[in-house]
Amino acid sequence: MLFHGMPVRLMKRIMKYDWDAVVGVTAAFVAILMHFLHIVEAEVLLTIAVVLIAMLFLRDLRRENVNERHNLEVQQIRSDVKDILARISLSDTHLIGPQHIHQAMEDFCRRARNEMLWFHVCPLMFRQQAVFDAMFKPVIENPRVTSVQFVLDHKDRELWDSEVLPKIRQCTGCVKVRETHWTTISGGVSAIIADIDKDGSKECLLSFWGEPFMARTPSHDVPRYVFHVHSHSELVGRMVEVVRQHKLST
Repeated sequence: MLFHGMPVRLMKRIMKYDWDAVVGVTAAFVAILMHFLHIVEAEVLLTIAVVLIAMLFLRDLRRENVNERHNLEVQQIRSDVKDILARISLSDTHLIGPQHIHQAMEDFCRRARNEMLWFHVCPLMFRQQAVFDAMFKPVIENPRVTSVQFVLDHKDRELWDSEVLPKIRQCTGCVKVRETHWTTISGGVSAIIADIDKDGSKECLLSFWGEPFMARTPSHDVPRYVFHVHSHSELVGRMVEVVRQHKLST
């Protein structure tokens, strides 16, 4: 066979050549050479030139039809993709598991802007200095965060004063942490709410007290699962309203 044993890469390179153009150029070169050798007359050379021009013209017409067909196919694909995307409903929440919860909270706090609300979080979470430095100190020192407001239950006041407040006072920018609003919170939900990135849309990290969302340790409960609620979810606005109602209460 003619192509038996020929390398595949060489075959692909040969197939990329524009053989219509190669044949046309070769024929023109042979015709001119034969004319110079006085083998063919000028009329024959002119006839060959006209034929070559016609061949190239037909080739361009054929390619134009192919290109038009490809453009129509691309437009149809784009239309199908837009239709599929329009039918896909974006997820309101994203569940974050134990292996990624710390990183997710760090990323959320790093991206936060403007006012940040911490609702019904456990002060014991910040007992360890390393946890405080990783999760809350970046919030205080984040220049894009203008204020931080905690809304906590009365029963956590002693822990807050002894475990968290001294750490806050040692941070640069601690003045942005407003006086904690103490109230009575009966529900088992906690949330961190903030504007995210430049568009200013609010998102929140939502968690629940008790199993299976909290892991109980000898000293305190720590979050095991957290829901990242995206800005297009109605739940964000509802949580903002919940926090506002508790801030208005005594």
